This record gives sequence, C-alpha cells and structure tokens, in this order.
Amino acid sequence: MANKNGAQALMKTLVDAGVEVCFSNPGTSEMHFVAALDSEPRMRAVLALFEGVATGAADGYARMADKPAATLLHLGCGLGNGLANLHNARKGKVPVVNIVGDHATYHTQYDAQLQSDIETVARNVSPGFVRTSQKTSELCRDAAEAVAAARGLPGQVATLILPADVSWGEGAVPVPPPAMPKPAAADDATVAAIADAVRSGQTCALLLGGRALREPALLAAARLAAHSGVRVLAEVFPTRLTRGAGVPPVERIAYLAELAGVQLADVKHLILVDAKSPVSFFAYPGKASDLVPAGCTVHMLSAPEQDATASLGKLVQALGAEQAQPALQPAQRPGRPKGKLNAPKVCKALGHLLPENAIVVDEAITSGLMLGAMTAGAPRHDLITLTGGAIGQGLPSAVGAAVACPDRPVLALIGDGSSMYTIQALWTMAREKLNVTSVIFNNASYSVLNVELERVGAEESGPKAKAQFDLTGPVLNFAQLAQGMGVHAVRVSTAEEFCKALEYALAHPGPHLIEAMVPESLSGAKRKVLPWLLRTLPNLPQGMARALKRKIAP
Repeated sequence: MANKNGAQALMKTLVDAGVEVCFSNPGTSEMHFVAALDSEPRMRAVLALFEGVATGAADGYARMADKPAATLLHLGCGLGNGLANLHNARKGKVPVVNIVGDHATYHTQYDAQLQSDIETVARNVSPGFVRTSQKTSELCRDAAEAVAAARGLPGQVATLILPADVSWGEGAVPVPPPAMPKPAAADDATVAAIADAVRSGQTCALLLGGRALREPALLAAARLAAHSGVRVLAEVFPTRLTRGAGVPPVERIAYLAELAGVQLADVKHLILVDAKSPVSFFAYPGKASDLVPAGCTVHMLSAPEQDATASLGKLVQALGAEQAQPALQPAQRPGRPKGKLNAPKVCKALGHLLPENAIVVDEAITSGLMLGAMTAGAPRHDLITLTGGAIGQGLPSAVGAAVACPDRPVLALIGDGSSMYTIQALWTMAREKLNVTSVIFNNASYSVLNVELERVGAEESGPKAKAQFDLTGPVLNFAQLAQGMGVHAVRVSTAEEFCKALEYALAHPGPHLIEAMVPESLSGAKRKVLPWLLRTLPNLPQGMARALKRKIAP
C-alpha cells in the first residue's frame, strides 16, 4: 500500500523495530490502529478484557522475550486502569511501548466526557519518555524514538500518546529502527576500587538485580564467591532470576526488613550490580528505612544503564578469579507430599514435579514462603516476581510469558486476593490457548495484610478492622470462575489431589487452573508471635539470628 495512513505506517515502524505483539484493550479513539492490524501480518494482537491484564502481559512478555511488546489503551481512563502493572514494569526496568489513544487534536478543546490530561497520568510510570504525537508526518519518528527509549538500558515504559486524527491522517512514512548503542561496562577506576575493597579482608557482598540475575552474570558472581569469599545476594523481588539445578544459587534479600537486617548485619562493603541499595518496603514506627548497616560502604559496580555481566567479568579479571570453580546448585527434589493440603505442601509438590525449562511466576504472597527452598534443586527454570509490589501482576505476567515462550511451560502461583485484581487474564489464556497452569492459593484472606497489621504497631483491631482482610463471606470459587472463562479447572484439598491435578495439567495443553484450598501460612499464634520474634533479632548472636531467619523465611 503506497499511501499509508498514520496507523498503518506506525504498525510497520513498530514491527520493523522488533515490536511484534500488541496487548490491547481499545476504544473508539484507537479504531484506526485496530484496523491497521490487518495491514501488518507480522504483528500479533492479543485482546485483554481489562487494561491491567494488557499492561501486565506486556511486562511478562518483555521479561522473557528481552524486547518490548506494545500495549493499546483507551484514553486516560484506560491508562489509569493499567497503571499498577506499568508501575511494576517501571520498577523492574522492563521495556514496554505503551500506546495510549487520545481524542483528535481539534476535539480536545471541547472537554468531552472522556477528556483527561493523559501526559500527567503517564509520567507516573514513564518518567523517561512521554510524548503526544501532534502530526501524522511525525508519528513514525515518535514511535521509533519510543521503541529506542524502551529498549535502551535501563529498560523503561515509553508512552506514546496517539490522537485519533494523527492515526487516521494520510501520507505517513514508516521509519527504520534506530541503531542501539552497546552499553558500557564499569570503568577501570571503579573496578579497581571495588577490587581493593574485596582484598581488604572485610566482609563483602554483591547485591545483584536486573540483568545480573541471568546465568552468565551469576556464574561470574559465583566465581568471585569461590575465589574471594564474597557473599552473593539478590534483590527481594527479581525481574527475572535463572535458578535450579546446574545454576549458581543466590540468596534473595528477605521481604521483612528485620530479616533483611540479619542478612546484611556483618557486611562492610555492599557492591551493587544493576541493583538499588536496599530499603524497607514500608515505614514502621521506630524502625530504620535504610537497610544498609552502620559502618557499611556501598559501592556501585554496575549502574542500570551499564552492562552488568561485562562489569562482573572485569571484576573477576581484576581479582584473578577466572579459573575459580563456581558452586552450582545440585539436582534434588523434595518427596511427594501427602495428606491434608497446606501451602508448604503445594510448594513441595511443585518442587517434586516442576518440569524442565519452566517459567515460574510467583505472586503467592505468604503462601509461597517455602517455594524458594522447595524448588531450589528442581530442573533449571526462570522466576518472575512482583517487582513493584502492586498486586495483580501474576496472572497477566503469565499471559505475556507464555506468548513470548510458547514452547515453555508456565506456572503462575497466585494468592486468592491478588488474583481477583486481574482475574480476566484467565479469559485471554483460554482465547489464546496458552500453556499456563495457574495455582490459586485459596486461604480466604488477605493474609499478608493481617501480618502487616501486627507489625505496624496498630492498636488492637476489632471486628470492622479484621473484616477488611477477610475473604470468607462468601469464599470465592476460583475453579468455577475459571471454567466460566473457558479454562479447565479443579478445586483440591489434599496433597494427593493436588499432585494428580498438576500432573494432568503438565501432561495436557493449557491453560489449566488448580484451586488449592489451604489455611493461612501465618495465622493464629504464629502471626501473634512473629512481631515479637522480629523485634528480638537484633539482640541475638548472629548465628542464632540467621538460623531463626532461615526458619521463618528460608
């Protein structure tokens, strides 16, 4: 087609730049973009029934494909509905090309019912790139620059606002993708200074995040650990972590600040590799927000815009650790669980049955406390976690991961409360016939909030307060919800039933859902005693404190 309208030229510009999937929830202002989908056979369009599913799916896709997908959202209200999962993508440094339709440029003066300030909304999740394309002749250039901004290190959400008349205007010309500069490694002076710190004999720890949690970087970090005794830690919520048998193990920083304090207590040099200096997730009365211990020096080996693997390689070379043998996780699985089902038994079953090369999406919240320990020696897999803490990421992220990697099994482990934020993702799984097995932990509670109520020192809670975290009236039936959206689903209450259901799901094309009826992992006496235990940790000998930490959160 010689004469292209803006939407058609935009579509070609996107796919030429490697953006080949669009997760959409369109409206009237986006109709020319929707029509243009048929002009470009290389673009796959995946419909979501809620904007938070579209944005979360784009996040999960990019984490596994290592390139951005596009979203298509309707005006400021649609963008607002998708903000939580764009927030998670921003915190995870994940590339997303976020396309938001807008009213025609000449229509905005009338302040129609859906008129809003889209740019102001978008800057919350796209601080580095927000642009409203004003002319059809400039649209493809704007799109190419949005893709470049999303793909460059650190990855980011790039928001392109597309007025309807810019989309339907004629005479647009596709623009070739921009050349992407190669990211630099840490400079020699930085590497030399950190090497001196490692040689000092004081306790040193690497804190890995972002792309430093892929296998090549993990191997370099493990060589440093073997050669120089450096401790290797990972961010609490990794964007994507490669783990399992044959991969160097890494200890994640604990979610609870008191437990993280135990992990970091004796560290004198904390070396950041594509990671942020650790802080408490929330503020608590009388407790520090900064988790770096007093007397510890923080070093930045690799900033997010630098090449983390190459930077670690330079440090390995500076310390003469090239021939050091990295410790690798041995292959080992837990036994098959039996009896009445609880969350640890679900995690044990997952460790027992996890298939080779799986993608595990973890939004299990308190029910997943044992997941890391139970799957440590399972076959190699990738782990995706809740980078920004905004719940409702898990099911959409599984959609995106399955679209990116159709040959890999995806397991999504989700809390009951968080699953309801984006339950519509199940419909997209069914529509696209995605190979996803979703496990919903139904403990009929916002369990983590019950824990936090105890920790923040709130006064004794009464029935109205407790009711805000209680999901028993009525208890949700996720198997029926899933079946209503076209997903094969079962509800189980014993370990034997769970194992049978998981084996069936792994042996048959997806999607599947297993509703695991479990009690709260932290309830009753456990929940009451937890704040007291956490308060005692700083006063215990380090060995005892670490043993207690491993007991609470292995």
